[in-house]
Amino acid sequence: MRLAFLFPLFASPAFAQDGPSFDCAKAESSAEEAICASPELAALDQRVADVYARALAAAEGLDAGAEDAVATLHSEQRGWIGGRDDCWKEDDLNACVETAYLMRESQLTARWMLAEPTGTTVWACDDGGEVVTTYYDTPLPSVRFEVGDSVDVGSMVRTGSGSRYDGSFGRYIWMKGDEATYRPPDPDGTETLCHAKS
Repeated sequence: MRLAFLFPLFASPAFAQDGPSFDCAKAESSAEEAICASPELAALDQRVADVYARALAAAEGLDAGAEDAVATLHSEQRGWIGGRDDCWKEDDLNACVETAYLMRESQLTARWMLAEPTGTTVWACDDGGEVVTTYYDTPLPSVRFEVGDSVDVGSMVRTGSGSRYDGSFGRYIWMKGDEATYRPPDPDGTETLCHAKS
C-alpha cells in the first residue's frame, strides 16, 4: 500500500494546484481513484494534507520527545490511510472517504491545537474524577479530552439531543446543558455523570 501524503510538503503555493496531494497516475486503491475523480474529495485531500503537515511541524518543534512524537504521527498516518482505503467495503465509497478525511482533520486539529479553541469546560464527575474538554470549530466539530496526564481527541457524532463527542477506545462525552455523561476508555466502560464547574 502506497502511503499517500505520509510525508507531505508544508503549506506552500503547491497546495493551490488542482487535484489531490498525491500523483493520480500512481493511484493504487479505489479510495485514491475516487479522490482523483472527485474535485471535492481532491480538495479535501489537499486540506487534510496541509493540516497533517502543520501537525508534523508542531511535533518536530517540541522541546522534548519530538522524535517519538514524529514517529507516532507517521505510524498513525499509515493506520489512517489503511482505514481510508478500506472504504471500498462500504456501499457509498465517496461518503466513507469524505468522513475519513473529516475525522482525520478534526483529530489532528484538536490533538495538536492547530486552531484557536472555541471554549473549554471543566467537568467534575460523580466518580471523583475531572475531565477537561476543549472544543474546536473544525468542519466536523472536534474536542480535546484531558483527564489527568492523558490526552485524547474526539469528533462530534449525531444524536437526538445534546452534543456527543466520541474519542478513542469507546471514550465519549454526551453533554446536555451543564450535565454530561462521560465514558472512559476502560474495559468496563462504566459511565459516570459529570457537572460543569462554574
